[in-house]
Amino acid sequence: MRPPWDDYFMEIAEVVKKRSTCIRRQVGAIIVSDKRILASGYNGAPSGIEHCEQSGCLRDKLNIPSGERHELCRGLHAEQNAIIQAALHGASIKGSTIYVTHMPCIICAKMIINAGITRIVFKGEYPDSFSEEMLREAGILLQKYD
Repeated sequence: MRPPWDDYFMEIAEVVKKRSTCIRRQVGAIIVSDKRILASGYNGAPSGIEHCEQSGCLRDKLNIPSGERHELCRGLHAEQNAIIQAALHGASIKGSTIYVTHMPCIICAKMIINAGITRIVFKGEYPDSFSEEMLREAGILLQKYD
């Protein structure tokens, strides 16, 4: 039996997250338009930079709670990496859907809004209520995947 599209794409996002090098939380994202995958991303350090697996997590060392002080993390979020990959390869993501294994943070939410993504399907929670408020204000369709 063939899975519904949301199940299919969320399962792919779950596979993408296995590439994550984050010590705290592994996240995967894929951007889809017209039932075609345009880009994928997982959280981790920029290309050519030492990953947290090697260097350790500064936010852990400083006891910074999840959802706070993003600027102290050496990694990019999965959503950021997916948006960057689309831009790097010249794929327009305007009007697309992003499937994410966790609710986006406020920084990713702002990038999603300005990238023209119109729908977010997310699985896990993330401690950032401001993100949800801003996404709803921007008219982004938020769907919790069960």
